[in-house]
Formats: sequence, C-alpha cells, structure tokens
Amino acid sequence: MDPFLDLIRLLRPRAALLGRGMDAAGDWGLSFPARGDLLFFWIEDGTCQLIRPDYEPIWLETGDFVLLRTTLSFTLTSKKELEPLDSVAAVAAKKEGRLKLGSGQERSVSVHMGKFLFSTANEDLLTGLLPPIVQVPSRSPKLHRLHYLLTLMESEGRDPGPTSEFIIVRLVELALVEILRTPTLDFPETGTPANRGLLAGLRDPVVAKAIRAMHENAGQEWTVDSLARLCGVSRSAFATRFRDIVGIGPISYLLRWRMALAKEALKFGTARMEEIAFSIGYKSASAFSTAFARAVGCSPSRFAESSSRTP
Repeated sequence: MDPFLDLIRLLRPRAALLGRGMDAAGDWGLSFPARGDLLFFWIEDGTCQLIRPDYEPIWLETGDFVLLRTTLSFTLTSKKELEPLDSVAAVAAKKEGRLKLGSGQERSVSVHMGKFLFSTANEDLLTGLLPPIVQVPSRSPKLHRLHYLLTLMESEGRDPGPTSEFIIVRLVELALVEILRTPTLDFPETGTPANRGLLAGLRDPVVAKAIRAMHENAGQEWTVDSLARLCGVSRSAFATRFRDIVGIGPISYLLRWRMALAKEALKFGTARMEEIAFSIGYKSASAFSTAFARAVGCSPSRFAESSSRTP
C-alpha cells in the first residue's frame, strides 16, 4: 500500500490558479498573507527572492518550483528592502491577463502561481504533515514532467472545453504527486522542524515501514512495541526516530490517520457508525465516538451533518 496515494485519494486536490501569472521587472515586491493555504510557484524565467519573517531569504531561479504552506506571511521580491504590493488586492484588481509589476526591462522575471484546494473533511491532513516549504530545483531530473503537467493545466483553464473541470482535477492531482515523490526535494531549513513530516518519513527505511503497516491495517492494535519489532529496532530508538522525522509520535500518527479515514467515511456516508469504528480499531461505536470527539472536537454525527453541507 502506498501512503501517499492514500492521502491523495482522501484529499481530492483541485486547482485554483492565481490569475494568469505574473511578469515583473526592475524593483518590485508582492506580499502574501498567512492564510494556511498550500500555494505553488513556478519561476518560468528570471530570478527573485522569497522572504519570510525570521528566515534567511531564498533565491529562486529559472525553472525552480516551490510548494509553500502559508503558515507565515511571505513576499516574492526583487529586493528585500522594498515595500511590496498586497497580492490579494493585486490579483483581484487584475481581472484578466497577467499581473504586471515593476518598471523597466532589467532583471525581468515571469512566475506562474496558484494554490491547491482539498476536500474539507481532511484538508489539514497533508499540510499538517509536510514541511512549511518544499523547493524543487530546476536541476531535478523529474521537473520536466512537472512543467508539462502545469502547462497542460494552465492551457485547460485558459481555454476550457468539454470535461475541463475533470481534466484540471486530474492534472493537479498528478502534479502534486509528482512534487511529493521527487527524490531531490530541497528543504531550505534542513536540520530544523521544517525538515519533518510524512514526506521525510517515507524517505527513511525504518519509519516508512511503520507508516505503510499502519496504512495497510489501520484497525490493528498497533503499539510502539509492535511497530518497533516490525521495523527491527528497539522501542526507544524507534519512538525517537519516528518523532524526530515525522514530527509526532507513531501512535499520534496512527490516531490522525484513523480519524482521517473516519472523517472521509462520515462525510460521504459510505458506512454505518459501527462499521467505521471496527474498521479503524475500535471495539464499539461508543468508544469510537468518544475518541472522535476528543480528536476532532465534535461528535461523529455532528461532523457528518456539517460535512454534508460543504463540498
């Protein structure tokens, strides 16, 4: 079983392009607020800086692709000292065509940008397990496939035809998978909590074995001991390694995954309460209901009712 494929199926990603892209030259800056969105940027041509509070600037070059969680505000700019324009207002004011920033012809840059939208039942699942920023450098051997997918997605959005919505959803799903499985991903804050998450966990042979086991049988009575034995390491070494790499302990990860499966089933009404409970390791519907309310903040029935009113 592939844990990332599990996630993609639950998240149901779809595309939302931020305008038609951006062309800038000379001195310019564009600020983005902290909204918790998962944004992407592809530097089609030129160079610019990505500035975030309390972090060193990140230089982006032609062909680079960035996947960014907006847990912090940030700015794309030609110079750190400039006062940027607000991206929300700039995109809203530009009703069609590409956004134009700066003046002159020197230091020109072209950027495609957009965000990923997810099923409301589990929209926090992927972003909560990924580093705040993932940078795919232009030298990546797989980036040409990502460029091709993005070009198709932009073309379909610009000139829609029959089944365009279906095609765009499939393309963005493929683009996200392509980003996540690229083996040369760069975590700019290596050695800090940013270098944690499911993405990092699946690259570690020990942690990956445990994650796959939990996904294959979420209903099994997993313990730290049983997972450590499965992975062939000591209990303490396994627990420390898992937490250091993923950012949460193995049992916390298991609970998060179980609740994700439960929310999916509740939202779409695919099973009765008792069936959901047994499938993810609870011996009764009441035990499941208590655990769900503790983890999610409401009862399963209330979640199902509220989710049926949202896309």
